[in-house]
Amino acid sequence: MLEVSGLHAGYGAIPVLHGISLAIAEGESVGILGHNGMGKSTLLRTLIGALRASAGVVRLAGADITRTEPHQRAKLGMAYVPQGREIFPTLSAMDNLRMGLVKTGERGSQTLEALLDDFPRLKPLLDRPGGSLSGGEQQLLALARALAGKPTLLLLDEPTEGIQPSIIDEIAETLAALRDRMKLTIVLVEQNLEFIAAVSQRVLVIKRGQLGDEIPREHLGDLAIMSQYTGVHG
Repeated sequence: MLEVSGLHAGYGAIPVLHGISLAIAEGESVGILGHNGMGKSTLLRTLIGALRASAGVVRLAGADITRTEPHQRAKLGMAYVPQGREIFPTLSAMDNLRMGLVKTGERGSQTLEALLDDFPRLKPLLDRPGGSLSGGEQQLLALARALAGKPTLLLLDEPTEGIQPSIIDEIAETLAALRDRMKLTIVLVEQNLEFIAAVSQRVLVIKRGQLGDEIPREHLGDLAIMSQYTGVHG
């Protein structure tokens, strides 16, 4: 589904990514861990096209999309939920969801009704402005909006940041179910170890803009080991 080879990117004269290569199969979920400033968010922004790659190749389902604009990548099946969620605060939750249908050209309510079956917590909130929802409800809304476009690849940047534990568990269960049912491919940048273990089938470490070790899943619960990768301490 996603192939990245020798990817370099940065901000102006400041290089951040140094030859990233990875391959992710259809329906696979891959988590990426690392200290702050190691290039996690830069990687996602480069994959979605918000940041131009200075070298390397990105392929989606075999097609070279290295120079493709973000809106075109969305039409090809990529969806991105950035850190901070970036919902439209003055629009209703329902109108936020409708914005997710733009790339598909669909307008029917059936698509959204089916989507809301996976996000039941949003159903009583549809008439409320997005900005009035709690942080966790906004994250659910951002996820549902991204999925309204029926993507094949979902990029998530720190989806648990600043939200309550009950909704974190709900998001993990929903993502795992969608991955299995829809063969949704997921790339997840996250610091919450329980969440990344619940959603990801493989976990990779990024250090100084390069992908290094793959972490065995059984090590995700060992803070002594994980502090080496994330700065998390017991």
